[in-house]
Amino acid sequence: MSEAPATWARTALGLTFQEDSLLARALTHKSLGTDNYERLEFLGDRVLGAIMAAWLCEMFPSESEGMLTRRIARLVSRETCARVARKLGVARHMKLGPQARSDGGADSDNILGDVLEALIGAAFLDGGMDSAMAFVHLAWDGELAAISDAPKHPKSAVQEWAAAKALKGPVYRLLGRTGPHHSPRFQVELAVDRLPPVEAEGASKQEAETLAAEAFLAAHAA
Repeated sequence: MSEAPATWARTALGLTFQEDSLLARALTHKSLGTDNYERLEFLGDRVLGAIMAAWLCEMFPSESEGMLTRRIARLVSRETCARVARKLGVARHMKLGPQARSDGGADSDNILGDVLEALIGAAFLDGGMDSAMAFVHLAWDGELAAISDAPKHPKSAVQEWAAAKALKGPVYRLLGRTGPHHSPRFQVELAVDRLPPVEAEGASKQEAETLAAEAFLAAHAA
């Protein structure tokens, strides 16, 4: 018999909900009706940003706003949220409609990230900022520790590399979009001057462009 969501929330997330309905809603995809995680995800996204900004200011008191911005962009990205959700076992407790599940919704970065943010929103409504902060600190502890230097965004790195080589700046072109509405895939091409272009695919246009930039750097700037 699978672990009950309330037990999992208590043991894996450190959250004891006073209102079980909040936990249930945070785990419910819109394919099952209107009582779903979307509003909680909207709230949780903002709460996560505030908590992470305060945490970074505390951890890196001498860093500039620009360096902190690069850190927070990575820490709250869809990719990072999905990775944290997988680490916590979120997929086992998500409630998806049959079609969304058969379309791979249980392993979708978009859905996993949304549910994680919805859980933050639910924690905030149920126990206030202290509860949400404790959850975020527990869930992101390894992610924060992994970033020793403020990362440069791959797209910025490509731009700077091209400028240093006196080449025309990068041009990103959307090649297409595939997949169901709730779990799309975007294909992007990146071209820099006369160099061979690279292609990448991601769960969003922004993610695909970032992955294309990473692939370009690996091919040309390593």
